[in-house]
Amino acid sequence: MDLKLIEVAELLNVSEQTVERWVDSSLIPCYQFQGQTRFNRLEIEDWVMNASQGGQRFFEMGAWNQFGLYRAIHKGNVIQDVDFTTKDEFIYQIMQQISPQLSLDTEVVSELLSDREKLMSTGLGHGIAVPHTRDFLLKGLFDAVIVVFPKTPVEWGSLDNQPVHSFFFLFSCDGRRHLNLLAKIAHLASNPQALDFLKTKPHRQDLLPYIKNWESSISTSVCLV
Repeated sequence: MDLKLIEVAELLNVSEQTVERWVDSSLIPCYQFQGQTRFNRLEIEDWVMNASQGGQRFFEMGAWNQFGLYRAIHKGNVIQDVDFTTKDEFIYQIMQQISPQLSLDTEVVSELLSDREKLMSTGLGHGIAVPHTRDFLLKGLFDAVIVVFPKTPVEWGSLDNQPVHSFFFLFSCDGRRHLNLLAKIAHLASNPQALDFLKTKPHRQDLLPYIKNWESSISTSVCLV
C-alpha cells in the first residue's frame, strides 16, 4: 500500500514538515511518483522497527503513548516454553491459544501472520521478533501484545541471523498505534539490560511491572531532553 506524505505524518504522529526534513536528508524510505513523494507502508514498518532509524526518532521526539506497551501486554498474554518445528506451526499454535481471547478467527489470523512473514521476516534482531498482520483486526480502541518465549531460541530470518528468544505478537486497532508499538518494541530490543531480562523468560507477573518501569524511564528521558 502506497502512502502520501500527509498520511505518513499522521501515522507517525509528527508534522508534515518533519517528514519532509527526513525525506530531504534521506532518513526515511520513499520514492518519487509523477513528481510527488510516496511511501511504501511495509518499508515504513521496517523503518520504524529499526531502533537506530525510525524507532530512535520516535524516542527522541516522544512520539509514542506512555505505557502503551504495558497496556497491550496486559490485554494480551505471556506464553512460556512453546515447542514447534516450523513457522506456520508455531503461529497456528499461538493463535489457537489467543484468538478466542481477542475474538479473532484462528485460521484467518494464522494465515495473515504467515503471509506477512513470507513478505519479509518480522525479526528485529538481537533475538526479538514482532509477528503481525498487514491488517488491523481488533475492534475498539485497544491493542494487544502476546509475548511468547519458545522452549529454545529459533531461526526466524532476522537480518543479524541471530535466533529469536522472545516474540511479541502484535495486534492493533489502527495504523498510528501499530507503528507506535512497533517503534517501542524496537527500542526495547536495543536495550541490553532488557534483552538479558527477556532471556530469563519472565512470567506475566514479572514482565508487566518491568515493562511499566521501563516505559516510565524512557518517558522521563524524553522529558529531560
